[in-house]
Amino acid sequence: MNLKPSRLDRVVLTINYTLLALAVLVVLVPLIYVVVASFMEPTTLLNKGISFNLSDYSVEGYKLILANEAMLRGFVNGLFYSAAFAVVTVAVSIFAGYPLSIDNFVGKKFFMTIFIITMFFGGGLIPTFLVIKELGMLNTVWAIIVPGAVSVWNIILARTFFKGIPRELNEAAKVDGASELLIFLRIVLPLSKPIIFVLALYAFVGQWNSYFDAMIYLENTKLYPLQLVLRSILIQNQVDPGMITDRLVMAEMKRLSEIIKYASIVISSLPLLVMYPFFQKYFEKGVMVGSLK
Repeated sequence: MNLKPSRLDRVVLTINYTLLALAVLVVLVPLIYVVVASFMEPTTLLNKGISFNLSDYSVEGYKLILANEAMLRGFVNGLFYSAAFAVVTVAVSIFAGYPLSIDNFVGKKFFMTIFIITMFFGGGLIPTFLVIKELGMLNTVWAIIVPGAVSVWNIILARTFFKGIPRELNEAAKVDGASELLIFLRIVLPLSKPIIFVLALYAFVGQWNSYFDAMIYLENTKLYPLQLVLRSILIQNQVDPGMITDRLVMAEMKRLSEIIKYASIVISSLPLLVMYPFFQKYFEKGVMVGSLK
């Protein structure tokens, strides 16, 4: 049966498509602007805006970044911190979330109460800094990976997902003599790819965009992640214009700052742009399951 949409349906669909198109433009236009600006001469960009003349384009910004050892080292450090943080966070979340999803798990309410309390009350920056210092993790990679690895929100998401897995599968496996560990490894984990990828993406993106923990806990510049390197270049190394008497020097510094700024935004966004297409199908499924529950 071919049912034609009513007039009201067409109006609603038109409004929805219009709003979606506007949302796409809001996201897409700044992205295109940054990518194009990263290849343009800053003076042309500031004076004329986006130009389609090839003579106004340059790859000087990318050359400066690739020639900067600190930037490349920060990029590698950022990838390592983000990947390691994602692995640890996902492991903690699924190993804590699965027992909490079992109805007859002894002490489930007690542990959930303790976890939820930590969502509302924290020790603060100074006590956390002192704890990390006493544990000997200050100025090490562990200060970036370990402190934030336990996320109660991620544990709740994992627990919610595990509750959606039919318990009949576990019961059938127990009848065949499988232990809880074997059930978890052979049945639960293969069915948990959506939530694993969702948690991994959340953790990776959060750690990749973070610089505050590195700024507080790291003193060795060779351990700096990319975001902290960018902050040091674009913010801390800016000179007060009142201290510069030569206008040509000031103009050149501003020009180099603009070149590095746009090119560094593109480079720092590459890992996330590359990851998302591979995670998309799992991401959508995992988020929807969690939201339904």
